[in-house]
This record gives sequence, structure tokens and C-alpha cells, in this order.
Amino acid sequence: MDNAIKYGHRAHIELTCPDKHFVIAISDSSPGIPEEQLGNVTHPFYRLERFRSSETGGTGLGLSITQNIVRNMGGFLVLTNRPKGGLTAEIHLPLQTFR
Repeated sequence: MDNAIKYGHRAHIELTCPDKHFVIAISDSSPGIPEEQLGNVTHPFYRLERFRSSETGGTGLGLSITQNIVRNMGGFLVLTNRPKGGLTAEIHLPLQTFR
């Protein structure tokens, strides 16, 4: 949510429960992430070149930490660019995690 607000100025959060997972989807209106870099942004210390500035701060660890926590809970993280602009981060977690 922090990245959505920082880079997209607002966050839209949706919680759904399809099948045997529940999904937390966080969407923003940011410029998105270039398709060729989507697989890299979850690597530790990876930052998109255009966002490196003293104004935004950060170390490039947020998505890496998020992905590790989600994996340890038996889930997975999906990042996709929205067709009309922005990014959606989906956290998929198995229901048994919460029983």
C-alpha cells in the first residue's frame, strides 16, 4: 500500500475469496512498471531507475520482503500492469493459513 500511495497517489484495495485462496489486490494509478522489469522488482535492493531520487527514498526491499513473507505463508505475489495505467499487486494466500 505504501508503494501504491507513494507512486500512484492512492491505493484501491480489494479482498476476494475465489476457490481455496483469498486474494488481497492493491491497485494504483502509477505509471506502472515496464514489462521487462516486472520480474526484477522483487529482488532485494532492486529499484526502478526512474524512481531513484532523494524525494522517494527507500532501499528496494519492500517487495522482496513482501514476497518472502507471502511465500512463507504458502502463497504467492503477482504484479501486473493495469490496461489503463497503474499497477496491481495481488497477494494470494491459502485459506488454511488462517484456520
